[in-house]
Amino acid sequence: MPAERSGHEPQEPAAIEADGHSRGAGEELLDREGRRDGEPVRSGLLIDWGGVLTTSLFASFQAYCVKVQLDPRILRERFAGDPACRELLIALEKGELPEATFERELASLLGVQANGFVDGLFAGVELDAAMVDAVRHARAAGVRTALVSNSWGVHRYPHELFGELFDGIVISGEERMRKPSRRMYELGAERAGLPPSSCVYVDDLPFNLSPAERLGMATVHHTSAETTIPELERLLGHALR
Repeated sequence: MPAERSGHEPQEPAAIEADGHSRGAGEELLDREGRRDGEPVRSGLLIDWGGVLTTSLFASFQAYCVKVQLDPRILRERFAGDPACRELLIALEKGELPEATFERELASLLGVQANGFVDGLFAGVELDAAMVDAVRHARAAGVRTALVSNSWGVHRYPHELFGELFDGIVISGEERMRKPSRRMYELGAERAGLPPSSCVYVDDLPFNLSPAERLGMATVHHTSAETTIPELERLLGHALR
């Protein structure tokens, strides 16, 4: 624990900025949009689908597990720590395994009824209207946009919205690779028509942000529209509501 300052210890002087505001030594100066000194406005938005432009996948999965009397912790722990479950998931996301085969083998590992299991897991997932509108506003303002998503079958996306929302599409099941592969993010930037350093990447899973950061992208860990949209407005320099 740092030692407490004594009452007689001199304080670091505050710097007076051109706008008349003061800041302590070492404190970052923010402009009126909240960007740090020298931080660029980004012109591209790369964004995940499930759990970002939709409501929480985890909440939907949990609700269905409870419905079929499967402890939700078991599903989470098997995906995290069981090599057989991990291999099934990776093969599905890379488009190497048909959903019907994935469903049958996963249900067998979990000891549940296979028929309708995956559809049940996704039954509670809906579009997040605020986030979808934010992408619309960004694109209308001239921001280049791309979807970068790991898929559980490519049929689950509302493809009719894609032309309205995105300049580029990168879906793992179509590309035969998955995040966090570096190439997924590179393709997103390429299909948005921008260098990675001009882009912001948004995902609800923190470990999917690291490759984007290493490519020079700004990143946003999505937890809710209420926190993500203001951060995107700051990074993109446009109102998104």
